[in-house]
Amino acid sequence: MLETDTLSISSAKIIHNNTSQSILQLPVQETLDYFKSHGVLLFRGFGVNYEQMKAFAEKFSSRFVLDKDRPIVDSRNKYVTLVDPGMHYVSPHCENANSPFRPDVIWFCCSVPASQGGETLYWDGVQVWQALDEELRQLFIAKKIKFFQKFPAADWKRFLGAGATLDDVKRTLNGISGLSYKINEDQSVSLEYVCSAFVKTKYGHQEAFANSLISEYKNPRGAVTFADGSPIPSAIINQIQQVMNNLTEVIPWQASDLVMIDNSRFLHGRRSFTDIKRRIYSLLSYMK
Repeated sequence: MLETDTLSISSAKIIHNNTSQSILQLPVQETLDYFKSHGVLLFRGFGVNYEQMKAFAEKFSSRFVLDKDRPIVDSRNKYVTLVDPGMHYVSPHCENANSPFRPDVIWFCCSVPASQGGETLYWDGVQVWQALDEELRQLFIAKKIKFFQKFPAADWKRFLGAGATLDDVKRTLNGISGLSYKINEDQSVSLEYVCSAFVKTKYGHQEAFANSLISEYKNPRGAVTFADGSPIPSAIINQIQQVMNNLTEVIPWQASDLVMIDNSRFLHGRRSFTDIKRRIYSLLSYMK
C-alpha cells in the first residue's frame, strides 16, 4: 500500500517513501491507479535522479518523445532534457498541445531546487473549464483555435531522428486531422494546426480546458487565432487568466523529487527565479 497525502488543495497526491525503498520497487498497477484518479503525483523521499526517472517512466510508457527546444543532458538517456531554458515565468500550457503530438505524461525530476522561486505551477483543466463562465464555454464550443509554427530542418530532424528526410516528414504529417503544412525552400516546415481549446481527458473522459492557448498568445515566436483566422481578443485571454489565477497550484520542489503529470488534464508553468544552480529534468512519454 502506497503512503500518500494530498498536495495543496487539489486532487494531486504526494507518495512518500517511508520504508527506504527504491522508487523502482513501487507497485506499478497501484501507482497507475493513483495517477488515473489524481492526475498529478509527487514522489518524495525516494532519492530519484534522472536515470531513475527514466527507468521508472519505462514501467508505464510505450514510447518517449524528444523535445526540440530543450538540451539533452546525457547521450545514454537521450530523451531526458533540462526544462525550459531561462529563469523567466512560464505561462500555463500543456506540453506540445499546439501540435497533434501531445504526449500523455510529463515527468519532472528535481536535482537542485532554486533557493527562492522556480516552483512548478499547475492547473487542473477540468476545474478551469468548469470555472469559465457559460458565455466563454459556449464560445470555445462553437469556435476552434489555430496554432501556427515553423520548424527549421534541424528541429524536425531532432524530433524525427537525425537521419530523417522530407519524405519522413510527409509520412508523419499526412492525414492528421486538423493539420496542414508547407515545406519551404530552406527545408523548414510551416504548420497550421486547428483543434479545440477543450479536450476530453485520457482518464475519465471529462471536459478540460487543457491547451497551450495562453502560452502561445504571450509567446513572441508563437501565433494563435480562432480557426477562421480571426484574432482572439485580449479581453478573452484576460478572462481566462483571471480564472486560472484563482486555481493555481504549486509544487514546492525538494531535491530528488519526481513528479508525474497527466498532460491531457493539467496545464503547467513555472515561477521565475534567479538561482543559476536550479536543475529540473524532464521527460515526455506516451502511456502503455
